[in-house]
Amino acid sequence: MREWAAEFTVDEALAHRLIAAQFPELEVGSLSLLGQGWDMTVWLVDGQWVFRFPRRDVVIRGLRNEIAYLPQLAPLVPLPIPNPTYIGEASRDYPWPFYGAPFLPGRELAEIPLDDGGRAALGRAFGEFLRALHAVRLDADLPVDPVGRADMAIRVPRTRDRLGQLERLGLWHMPRDAHDVIDAAAGLDPAERATVVHGDLHLRHLLVDDAGRATAVIDWIDLSYNDPGVDLVLYWSALSLAGRSEFRAAYGPIADDSLLRARLLSLFLCGTLALYGHHEGMAQLKREALAGLERTLQNRPS
Repeated sequence: MREWAAEFTVDEALAHRLIAAQFPELEVGSLSLLGQGWDMTVWLVDGQWVFRFPRRDVVIRGLRNEIAYLPQLAPLVPLPIPNPTYIGEASRDYPWPFYGAPFLPGRELAEIPLDDGGRAALGRAFGEFLRALHAVRLDADLPVDPVGRADMAIRVPRTRDRLGQLERLGLWHMPRDAHDVIDAAAGLDPAERATVVHGDLHLRHLLVDDAGRATAVIDWIDLSYNDPGVDLVLYWSALSLAGRSEFRAAYGPIADDSLLRARLLSLFLCGTLALYGHHEGMAQLKREALAGLERTLQNRPS
């Protein structure tokens, strides 16, 4: 069984039944599958409401944090984020809570072919968003680094293993520069800074329009306190060199150790998404994740 296999998948019939039973005022007309990942099955209701149904028990705490804190966070950041509105409870048909939020338009980064100019333009909006997020002070009982994103004792060996999987499948050859990043990250001391972070901000969670402009940030299951570097994965994997300059102009100074954590995490998450895209037949995601590995190894501008 692959590591992203679901413990429970909500199909169309069950989604309709659960929503209709708990929210009869919606009068559900159409249902379409909006997306499916490791943690959630996501159904779009009448083109207006997005319902998120957990696929694994391990994400329930994160879902409850989304429900509790995203409404507080939404007015504090400059890009739209989900606003849980219809809160579903566990029942005999489904063992976990779920929620519906207004639909946020946009497409995953992997679905939009951006040139270097588009990736440069994206840098400023992304930097402004993270500057605001990392300055937020929430009165929130959030976990601290819940999945070891900033813990190099956990993340370094997992990155070596993930990139080794890609090599064994013939999908990507790990160059010397990748080994150098991993070795450098292994020598980092424990993170000393902690801000409110998204916690899993990769290629699938920043939405853009057809012109490549940022439209929303989704999937906040890993909302937590952590080193800000864990949110800088797209700085390395999605932005051009000019885009990184634009990001830094909007975001402000970044500590070297945070940048290195982000670079290591970018290798891990791009490797993971490439593997997932390969096994699940998601060619665009696989292609963008492999390109993200290459961008991660480009030198940053001074």
